[in-house]
Amino acid sequence: MKPEKLMIRGVQARAVLVPMRRPLATSTGAITTAPLLLVDLQTTAGITGRAYLFGINGQFLPPIAKLVEAMGAMLKGDAVAPFEIERKLRAKHTLLGVHNIVLFAMAGIDMCAWDALGQALGQPVVRLLGGEPRPVLAYNSKGLGIQPLKALVKEAEELVAEGFTAVKLRLGRPKAEDDLAALRAVKKAIGPGVTLMCDFNQGLTVAEAIRRGHMIDDEGGMYWIEEPVRADDFEGCAKVADAVATPIQIGENFMGPEQMAQAIAAGCCDYVMPDAQRIGGVTGWMRAAALAQGAGLEMSSHLFAEASAQLLPVTPTCHWLEYVDWADPILKEPPELRKGHVVCPSRPGLGMTWDERAVKKFAA
Repeated sequence: MKPEKLMIRGVQARAVLVPMRRPLATSTGAITTAPLLLVDLQTTAGITGRAYLFGINGQFLPPIAKLVEAMGAMLKGDAVAPFEIERKLRAKHTLLGVHNIVLFAMAGIDMCAWDALGQALGQPVVRLLGGEPRPVLAYNSKGLGIQPLKALVKEAEELVAEGFTAVKLRLGRPKAEDDLAALRAVKKAIGPGVTLMCDFNQGLTVAEAIRRGHMIDDEGGMYWIEEPVRADDFEGCAKVADAVATPIQIGENFMGPEQMAQAIAAGCCDYVMPDAQRIGGVTGWMRAAALAQGAGLEMSSHLFAEASAQLLPVTPTCHWLEYVDWADPILKEPPELRKGHVVCPSRPGLGMTWDERAVKKFAA
């Protein structure tokens, strides 16, 4: 099929609440279900582009869905051309601001557009971007939330047993000493051959982040410290990065490539990990990847293992893929895992098809 004949007929958004196999408790709250918004971009050629968004809380899904569908109405009759779609939607939302759920909605449509193009051309998105499908090194991020030590140790062993060589531990307990005890227990359980990252989920002040960062430095062996302070406090995070020896990782909350550029200019991190939803979908990701390359910063992914497996192979400073299985129950073909890697599928587009029975079962 010729892509110039691919036109947008409409966009549909459906909310689902998917039970998580491993509920996750962090310093900022617990997540027991995955609130997902399934986005379908229908075309005049009968091809449907698919993507999903993560709503964080089920109550946030309805307004995001309204935005997605309003944007779909603006695009009806337009060509499935991601750059042109982004240009039009940015212009339409200039005064409202292209941030937060406005950007989420745009990203969902962008990912759908790339998926539809891939299907029309019979190629996976990674090939549309000039790359080749290949397995991407991943860390198991499904668990190791804030919980009692006995349960934490058991979960650490289970996550490694799934074939991964890296896992991530959530920190940010009220007492630093309790964080240190959790860190030591997990390190002992997984052994020296497994890479360990930690994530404070924005839970600390700058001073406390430096204090706990020094404690982690003294322990040794931590691969990175993620989001120690408020996500938009680039100046504060720069102070932490300057004071702490362990590399600082941020980026899941970058609102578009523009904010990532601001963070890099502030010198507030050693690594970056954009989120496909917040960075602007496939289109925003590619711009972010260029920024990371220019700054010489390794770039990982946040959530969205399916899209990330297509995007990291064409990322010049490709680092780690964050693996969670939260969308698996509503997918006909969840991501394939192989020896601690997520396999980039060779199916056309993003390679996702909804399991409609599951979608009906988990409908919000």
